[in-house]
Amino acid sequence: MGLTGVVMALFILFCRIGACIMTMPGFSSQRVPVRARLYIAIGVTVALAPALTEVVAPVVAEATPGGVVSVLLGELFVGVLIGSMARLFFFALETLITAAAMTMGLGNILGAPVEEAEPLPAMSSFIMLGATTSIFVLDQHWEIIRGLFASYSAIPLRDGVHVDGMLREYMKVLSQAFLLALRISSPFLMFGFIVNLSFGFLNRMSPSVPVYFVSTPLLIALGVYWLYVMADDFFTAFASAFGAWLLSG
Repeated sequence: MGLTGVVMALFILFCRIGACIMTMPGFSSQRVPVRARLYIAIGVTVALAPALTEVVAPVVAEATPGGVVSVLLGELFVGVLIGSMARLFFFALETLITAAAMTMGLGNILGAPVEEAEPLPAMSSFIMLGATTSIFVLDQHWEIIRGLFASYSAIPLRDGVHVDGMLREYMKVLSQAFLLALRISSPFLMFGFIVNLSFGFLNRMSPSVPVYFVSTPLLIALGVYWLYVMADDFFTAFASAFGAWLLSG
């Protein structure tokens, strides 16, 4: 390939890799500057380019200008889809852990946002920070890059975009993500349900006593202690399931 072909091949690779990096959890956090994400995407593209030259070279050699535009749009779509499927695990975790925080009386205590622009309950922010940090602590970001490299075998450039198959895979990952989030957050949801139900019965038995004002500090204290007890298993289960999906997905 000439210089033009090399530049075109790198740009085609950058479309999928850059779109995935921009939407992948951890890399796509709003706390990471856009320029830093851009440099990471360029670095990963240059690092993977020698191994993917044989994949991109036939497309660059045979494609017409209209075909190149079609390939670029398809690669952007594939990259966003791969990154957003990984983010589904964090969206599901954020949704259910926020519900659990509300049942434990911690819904009105807002903390600094980590992955999103809007503030979340402090308990949700803490758990999302821990889940995001575990990606890099457990070297799962290398599995993300490995998955990007393997995606060129699973979704070749010349095959185009198969929307039906991708939507089925997206729905499959969506169900896996919410089942995982429900499973690991169920101890907190059940704790909040049982404690609030108990205080509700107590309030019905003694309506003259302001049970709500007495029970709220106790509910928060018990909820924080329950989080302390379950934190190790919680993060271990989430990181293990997310890592397993990165290896197999």
